[in-house]
Parts: sequence; C-alpha cells; structure tokens
Amino acid sequence: MGSPYIKAPVVLVFKTSNRSNAKTKIKVFKNKNVDVVNENKMPGVPEKAIILELGVGSKFEEVWRKKYKL
Repeated sequence: MGSPYIKAPVVLVFKTSNRSNAKTKIKVFKNKNVDVVNENKMPGVPEKAIILELGVGSKFEEVWRKKYKL
C-alpha cells in the first residue's frame, strides 16, 4: 500500500473578520494534510477568520487567486 499522505497542497481562502470590508486572504499549506482545518489555531490564520473556500490541489490556488483578485 502507498503512503496515506497526499503531497498536494491544501489551499484556504478566508476573510480576516465578519465585517464587509474585511480583507480576503489566501493561505497555502504545503506540509499539512486536510485535517489542518480541525485544529483550533491554524498558523497564519486569525481565530476570528471566516473560511470562504477550502481545497486540495494547486489548481485551486490558481482559480481562487483570479476569482478573489489576490
């Protein structure tokens, strides 16, 4: 059997708060698995952050950078 760890990056798009003018940001975890979202404190993401998108794969990073103009 192969390794259960997939080497694809986990891409997270979030807003820094629930305000309408909050900044939208993208964070790419290259050394984490999908379980990074289940953690209480994610490195580089504030605790008040609103998660907009989450995906596994580098294609998501390209598409969401265009969609959110990041």
